[in-house]
Amino acid sequence: MDQHANDSYWVEDAYPSQHLEVDGRIQVYREAGEAGAPVIVLLHGIGSGSGSWAYLLDHFQARYRLIAWDAPGYNFSTPLPEDKPGAFGYARALGEFLSVLEVDPAAVIGHSLGAMMAGAYAADVNPGLPVLILGDPANGYGESPQEVHDQKLEYRLDMVRELGPEGMADKRSANLLSENPPPEAVEMVKWNMRKTTTFGYEQASHTLADGHLKGRAGEFGGRVLVLCGGEDHVTPVDACREVAVAYNKAPFYVLPGLGHASYVEGPDLFNQAVETFLEAPHA
Repeated sequence: MDQHANDSYWVEDAYPSQHLEVDGRIQVYREAGEAGAPVIVLLHGIGSGSGSWAYLLDHFQARYRLIAWDAPGYNFSTPLPEDKPGAFGYARALGEFLSVLEVDPAAVIGHSLGAMMAGAYAADVNPGLPVLILGDPANGYGESPQEVHDQKLEYRLDMVRELGPEGMADKRSANLLSENPPPEAVEMVKWNMRKTTTFGYEQASHTLADGHLKGRAGEFGGRVLVLCGGEDHVTPVDACREVAVAYNKAPFYVLPGLGHASYVEGPDLFNQAVETFLEAPHA
């Protein structure tokens, strides 16, 4: 990934944002690969955006068609109409978006809150999805004590209202990385965090607080892989391992030395783990 170091905006040139009208809303996304190739859909987390997947687009575009969305309410994507859309609200919007594109994904990869959205999509919209890959998955606080639920929600709402996207990028982006991340990873995380919006982040915060990824995990019959950065302090290794167990003891791998944004900080490790899983023989 050295060819892109110290260039925060190279993503816009390599993978420019595209806009699609979906049921009266604007859905923004980035794309790479050939139209006839198997489709991988990429879902970013609560403080990120579609551009965060650029290293994965680089790596896989010769073999797959890759579609990375800016979730509703992020970048220039129209927010969902509900103040509290829940994971299913995003999953339904994802299904509508893919239907307009006329694609049926071979795999969905979700990171953090995007993993919760991916789980809801697999549970409620496309239970026949062949492959689900969850990176540093957020389970949510829907089954936590009310005090914990409310505390987590208020923390995020207060943060985005006080700092805004620019302030969060400056003051909070380091939380998504290890203690000694490469400079290009720092810039990538900050650049994507600046593309969040206050209202979109508020909607996503409610979804995170109310969610429970593990709740229906055992119902999914497709192949699942769970990955976690070894220095992830947002969704720690033990918590990610519990998600893998809930998905019928899915394969689980720790990516050493990486923080929460593992696919940004260590794309070589993350991409290799994904590639090995996708290309492994299976019944």
